[in-house]
Amino acid sequence: MYINSILEHKNMTKYMLSKKSGVPHTTVIDICNGKTMLNKCNVETVYKLAKTLGVSMEDLVVDYVEKRPSFENFKSAICHKVKYMGDIDFLIHTLESNEIRNYFDKRWYLESLYLLAMVDYLSRENSFPLVLEYNDLRRVRLQEIVYPTGIQVMSELCGSDKYKELSVSEAIPEFIRHNIVESEIRNVC
Repeated sequence: MYINSILEHKNMTKYMLSKKSGVPHTTVIDICNGKTMLNKCNVETVYKLAKTLGVSMEDLVVDYVEKRPSFENFKSAICHKVKYMGDIDFLIHTLESNEIRNYFDKRWYLESLYLLAMVDYLSRENSFPLVLEYNDLRRVRLQEIVYPTGIQVMSELCGSDKYKELSVSEAIPEFIRHNIVESEIRNVC
């Protein structure tokens, strides 16, 4: 749950959150454990928690209203964004918006790591230094390799892993570092 990530990031206990916000400790525990849904809480409770945590009320309840797109749609949207914005504007926008950390804090690890890999790749391509604030995420690898849908389909149809193996060998280093196979970000329609 997003609130647990914020607590961890701020080095704050649930008890401290309860005391500082005035929200009963049992309510905080129930929210953090998923027993009570934040979108079902009264506005005053959400307001007190958000204010104490230093985030907006919308940030606290976004997981309850925001629908997660398929990863293929997410990748496509990011590649189109790069194409239309250009490398530098994309980098500036992504870094200023803090999307990488926001996705990671929501536990959307795949999206977070894909976006970080894109930023690192474009930084290398444009001879920019890496942004140091994401060094902790650069060590994160997904448990299993994530292949593009086309590669998965080809492997299934052929009954062979040769397409998967080939795609890994041709993957962009910044992506494969996180176990994401990506070989082409610029060839989008």
